[in-house]
Amino acid sequence: MQSPASIFEQHLGQTPANYTPLSPLTFIERTASVYPERTAVIHGSIRRSWAETYARCRRLAGALHNRGIGKGDTVAAMLPNIPEMLEAHFGVPMVGAVLNALNTRLDAEAIAFMLGHGEARALIADREFAPVVREALSRVDRDILVIDVDDPEYGEGEALSELDYEALLAEGDPQFQWQNPDNEWDAIALNYTSGTTGDPKGVVYHHRGAYLNAVGNTMVWD
Repeated sequence: MQSPASIFEQHLGQTPANYTPLSPLTFIERTASVYPERTAVIHGSIRRSWAETYARCRRLAGALHNRGIGKGDTVAAMLPNIPEMLEAHFGVPMVGAVLNALNTRLDAEAIAFMLGHGEARALIADREFAPVVREALSRVDRDILVIDVDDPEYGEGEALSELDYEALLAEGDPQFQWQNPDNEWDAIALNYTSGTTGDPKGVVYHHRGAYLNAVGNTMVWD
């Protein structure tokens, strides 16, 4: 005979009033709401507020959504520490996709393995890395949407795609209605080892882990 349910298991389920999945996406939403005019990005001559940065992240999410990228899809990024990388960290998971930030120091063989193994559907790439990215793409036996980033602070390099990052953002809605993940264990990022002893090994972060890691860092930083 089954024991009756505890009184603490009755009428006390999760609701929007008492439970929100942990996700770092809530950080930028709150910051843009509380400190919209404060400076979020400084890159050369570029200065953007949190409101502007949030709108660009939503534009990226909306544009990816319009191109059929959504939950469980991988979007790779071959970028240095520039504003587009910051935007990718929020815009990609806003549509439920998974960000695969590639190590810019690796060779084409390793990059090609990661693009294939991680099943990347799109790649956001800075022109600085055009030679290695071009060779890596030639080793992948399927089409990947390539989004070209022309960093004004670099000002060199060759475009790999007719689709420019700023043109992609123009396709998106700055008010795109993104959603938090239903499950905080949904994947948010895919990272790889360098593969020094064999093929690179993939490591998956979920929204909860990324949230707790970020909070932990702020608590221990002086």
